[in-house]
Amino acid sequence: MNIAFASNDGESVNEHFGWSKTFYLFEVEKDASQLLKSIDSSEEPEEEKAKLTYKIGTIEEADIMYCTQIGPTASKMVQASGIHPVRVAEGEKISDAIIQIQQMLNDDPPMWLLRIYHKAKQRSA
Repeated sequence: MNIAFASNDGESVNEHFGWSKTFYLFEVEKDASQLLKSIDSSEEPEEEKAKLTYKIGTIEEADIMYCTQIGPTASKMVQASGIHPVRVAEGEKISDAIIQIQQMLNDDPPMWLLRIYHKAKQRSA
């Protein structure tokens, strides 16, 4: 499954979804992960709804998106596009978030994560 992280350094989750200029997209499996690409999302329109639509479009390959903050309208729009938003504390290491997801997948994954994982597996099959 693919996970996008709102980050200005590629090391930690340190950006608000709507203000993030860069997302780092990782492919995460139960026992491996790899950076797929960094996504430039800085060419955003001025109008709020158009800006959110643009941001979501830049991370359309993601199944999950990590950020420090996300507004209620943006959260609903992200979810409606099939991406699960996750808010974490500013500065959480991307590597730690990936390890946590992998541990959940390998132990007793919550239903929301199982659904996302199986949907991603079907897409790549």
